Amino acid sequence: MKQTSSTSMIRDLTQGPVVPLLFRFALPLFVSNALQAVYNLVDMIIVGNYIGKAGMSAVSIGGDILHLLTFVAMGFSSAGQVIIARSVGAGDREGIRRTIGTMFTFLLSVSLGISGICFILRTPILHWLNTPSASWDFAMDYLVTCVCGLLFIYGYNIVSAILRGMGDSRRPFFFIAIAAILNTVLDILFVKYLGLKVFGAALATVIGQGVSFITALIYLYHRRESFGFDFRPASFCVDPSAFKKLVALGIPMAIQSAAISFSKIVLMSWINLFDVTFSALAGIFNKVNTMSGVISQAFTTAGSTMVGQNLGARKYSRVQKILLTILTVSIGLATAATLLMVLNARSVYGIFTTDTDVLGAASVLTLPIILNFYGAATRSVSFSLINGSGRPRLNLAIAIIDGVISRIGLAALFGFALHMNCFGFWMGDSLAGFMPLLIGGIFYLSARWKQ
Repeated sequence: MKQTSSTSMIRDLTQGPVVPLLFRFALPLFVSNALQAVYNLVDMIIVGNYIGKAGMSAVSIGGDILHLLTFVAMGFSSAGQVIIARSVGAGDREGIRRTIGTMFTFLLSVSLGISGICFILRTPILHWLNTPSASWDFAMDYLVTCVCGLLFIYGYNIVSAILRGMGDSRRPFFFIAIAAILNTVLDILFVKYLGLKVFGAALATVIGQGVSFITALIYLYHRRESFGFDFRPASFCVDPSAFKKLVALGIPMAIQSAAISFSKIVLMSWINLFDVTFSALAGIFNKVNTMSGVISQAFTTAGSTMVGQNLGARKYSRVQKILLTILTVSIGLATAATLLMVLNARSVYGIFTTDTDVLGAASVLTLPIILNFYGAATRSVSFSLINGSGRPRLNLAIAIIDGVISRIGLAALFGFALHMNCFGFWMGDSLAGFMPLLIGGIFYLSARWKQ
């Protein structure tokens, strides 16, 4: 099962020095996530510079909704990645095959159902979010277009989870690079030259996602013999045992993703009560935090896979080395990012827009953004251990405490009770990001991850 030939798609992460192996695995993930972050930033930057704060508000609102709608893809693909990684470590080739077929059928079916429901409820959704009248039409264009392309987002998450679970972090980088480059070119073409405004930005996003997914699927098909999935119709049947494992781990992970996204939707609806300027600022806050999460996501994905394989092989000392390396590097990079914000925050905000109202109020974001740097750094350690050990109850606990109680509760406390308004909402969101560190630390000290 543990092949080492150059033609194998499966990488053994239980052998060799931990630090260089982690970096070799995490670096392509970092670059891939950076491209994906830039990919998400492009819409905001181009719309902000060519349309203004009403367009930024629309992209911010539509982007938050879209992120919420992907909670099933994020949760269940992450679960599938962990299950595949543990199957690799245990030498269970048949388990890999069953997980792949089940994941494809389930997630693509869910994406179609969610798209249909959201298209029907598109107007009520924007009303629930208190969408400013100045950005209403733009937000509707962005929402409807992206909802129609939800299938591509789900499909890309499936293929990437399969590859990363097998230890291949390089190919997903190439696939997202295709999407990022195509999205940037089409954004400029559609928004600047063809005058399609926010609809053009959304259309560029969907086209980029579609091409990326199709390319990744073709690659996986051509290498199907490496992992024993033949892509015949019968192979896509949902296997009861594989589905049970996927649901057991995927539901808590999906709830976790949904809870955090839901809290951001609630915060956005509160922010929209103030002014379109603050709605635009919310977009900047979310996009900068997306960039700060690039390293965290890379180490979480790499760490989860490495922890999963090493726990499958019962190599516990290697797990501890993996976690220590992730923590050390993440804190160091968070400190470097903090210095950048302290010394040159206005230049960072100026990337997104030249609107004087937005730039004049942007300083309110700086402290919450810095706190989020360190929250993201510590989350990667906790989630590497929790996800890699396959602990659904802990993921559920984090979902409830971090995503709902802490984020919404602290934001309401600071924003409404202490009259800090939008600054308070963003502070509450950032401080809640440290909850996974608390839960993960207790889990680590209990040593139950070895069971």
